[in-house]
Amino acid sequence: MDILALYDEHKNMVYRLALSFLRSVPDAEDAVQQVFLRLLEHRGRAVTPGRERAYLAAMTANLCRDMLRSAARRRTEPLDESIPCQPPERSHELLEQVMALPETERAAVYLYYYEGYDTAEIGRILGISRTAVTSRLDRARRRLRLKLEDERYGS
Repeated sequence: MDILALYDEHKNMVYRLALSFLRSVPDAEDAVQQVFLRLLEHRGRAVTPGRERAYLAAMTANLCRDMLRSAARRRTEPLDESIPCQPPERSHELLEQVMALPETERAAVYLYYYEGYDTAEIGRILGISRTAVTSRLDRARRRLRLKLEDERYGS
């Protein structure tokens, strides 16, 4: 397994996923480093060829959950407006609303819409059932629709 090649190919995905969980640029950068350090430390473990992306996504999700539970992480920082992976301006408003979702819904939405995983894969990554993923996506869509309509019509 060529870790440098994996890093070059997947670092942006790992960063964006970590950012969707942690909502802090410095913490997301730390998570990227930790994910690839852990991968380096466990070189003996074989990652199924073609499944590296899913393996890294699962590692990132688990690490971020651990970081969020950590007693050392008691501060909250607003999402930095200068995030390098920011989508085009027309979807800036939607990205802000996605990042404001509760963590469980935010992760499902990010993996589904931004990374292109299907509900079964998201379930494996997050350690939940496919039905739970579908429920989280439905709740998130309803929540986003209401927020965006309220903003659009000034309610």
